[in-house]
Amino acid sequence: MLRKRKRTSFFKPSPSDCAVRPATGSEPFVDTLMEERIASLEPLIKKAPRSPLYLSHVKDLHSAMMRCTGEVSNSGVIVRAHKLLQTAVRRLSLEFHQILSSHLPYPDHAELLSSQSSRSSTLSSFSDFEYELEGKLSTKKSAAEPVMQEEERVPNAAVFDVKTIADCMIACGYGKECMDIYKFMRRSVVDEELYHLGFERPIDSWQMQKMDWKVLEAKVKSWLKAVKPAVQTLFYVERMLCDRVFTTAPPSVGESVFSHVARDAAVALFGFAEGAAKAIKRSPERIFCLLDLYEAIANLWPGIKATFSYDATSAVRSHAINSLIKLGEAVRVTLSNFEAVIQKDSSKKSAVPSGGIDPLTVNVMNYLVLLADYGGVLKDILVKWPVDGSPKHPGFPDSYFPGCDPATSITVGVSDASAKFARFAQLVDVLLCKLDVKAKRYKDVALYYLFLANNLQYVVNKVAQSSLKHLLGEHWVANHETMVKLYASNYERKGWSKVFASSPGPSVEISLGQAKESLRRFDAALEEVQAKQAGWAVTDQKLRDDIALSLAEELVPAYRRLYDGCPRGDPVVKFTPDDLDNYLAGMLRATGGGSATVSEAASRSSRAEGDER
Repeated sequence: MLRKRKRTSFFKPSPSDCAVRPATGSEPFVDTLMEERIASLEPLIKKAPRSPLYLSHVKDLHSAMMRCTGEVSNSGVIVRAHKLLQTAVRRLSLEFHQILSSHLPYPDHAELLSSQSSRSSTLSSFSDFEYELEGKLSTKKSAAEPVMQEEERVPNAAVFDVKTIADCMIACGYGKECMDIYKFMRRSVVDEELYHLGFERPIDSWQMQKMDWKVLEAKVKSWLKAVKPAVQTLFYVERMLCDRVFTTAPPSVGESVFSHVARDAAVALFGFAEGAAKAIKRSPERIFCLLDLYEAIANLWPGIKATFSYDATSAVRSHAINSLIKLGEAVRVTLSNFEAVIQKDSSKKSAVPSGGIDPLTVNVMNYLVLLADYGGVLKDILVKWPVDGSPKHPGFPDSYFPGCDPATSITVGVSDASAKFARFAQLVDVLLCKLDVKAKRYKDVALYYLFLANNLQYVVNKVAQSSLKHLLGEHWVANHETMVKLYASNYERKGWSKVFASSPGPSVEISLGQAKESLRRFDAALEEVQAKQAGWAVTDQKLRDDIALSLAEELVPAYRRLYDGCPRGDPVVKFTPDDLDNYLAGMLRATGGGSATVSEAASRSSRAEGDER
């Protein structure tokens, strides 16, 4: 790019200098007067156009020619005047070209407006859906840097000079020559600036579809960096400059010139996004690339619409709109493919032995959390993509809907989510249905419920701690928290039933012998639970504490009643109620079974009683 040099405006004639002299009518010596006029102007016009009166002299010559046409008998005089005017126009054309190339390679945005300036990650591949999300493809883009540095901005005087030359050339009948120079120079500037921004005229969409993904991804990233300064600065300034330079010309002139300067480059810019929408495969991990493209155009649409408002630049608006349409369709197809990937998760794979968090749960929720960061964009994309109002979709287990087992019945559905984000609720529903299928592989019913409680708690936590909460709503979170409690309650009821049944109810009077027998049954049942559930896990600390507290509230009072019914030191009494409370509090840690066995608790109890004695 050419360096800009300081320039002072030299085309600043006074109004009187530029005034067109009134016609004097037919004169007997008009030839002589015209020759005298030519003689007086010729030395001035043949000099380099550096005089403030230069434009006034050129206009005077043109006016004199217009007044004398048809009245001068000597055609040689008119020919001489015409040649002189051509000399002047050539000099003006050279000066026009020089200013455009040396002083206006990129005009100052703020000075053109005389007001404020408007400048204001890669995912790993999916493989059988066992992928890990390493990071987001695109974080929120920072404001793009101006194309030129502050010290390179050009003075407003240069814009004034270009305008005055254009006015003069148009007035003298050389408007086409003026516009041709302007269009050629400014079009090359636009192409050069786009190149410096990182955008190269793309190959056709068919070739884009043949590109290696890494190559295409790199081109998309370059485009994302270029599109904002291109729309907000480059094209916008070109429109303002064009409007200002050709203010005295008919509106169609400025429209035609700007269209020639910017239309093809802008069509190529948005045509790239349209081609990318076709070329990017609809695999789930590439949806973020599609969303970044959509978001960039959607955010810039008001500027695109304003800058390219002419009929002659309607193709630019059309390409931008078509890009949004194609990208939106691609996102919807990709989400459908993502849903299909969840549903096709292999049923042959064994469930998590500990009843902990399934990899499918982690991957799906991490993916949805990233998608939720594009909530504003997805709202536009999904709003016209209806979801069946009924929460009961094919393949969903009956336990998710009303009219089933009271212990597990709760509507998951999508009715509580706003319509525009119902697709998110549906994707979560599909995940929960798949988890229900996985849970049924457990032979132990208690582990079935523990698995569902663990995984649903993970889902609820992810929603509550991310933007998903704003998309699905508080009611959704509350409903599913209730479901977690139901699953946990069912786990307790099924997994600890023998322990609950080992002691008589609180209203039953028991003898010493009955108390001892109940303690033996209690100890045996507790040992059995401990052995059976060794390796089971409750991964969420709050859920683990809630289960332990619930068990303690049920079992410790019953055990205390039996404990109090036996004499101290009786061999049947292995540990105290406080030991049982501590044992339950340490059970089902994420690393495996309880932190202490019943025997260990009994040993502590014996040592404690020995110390007391």
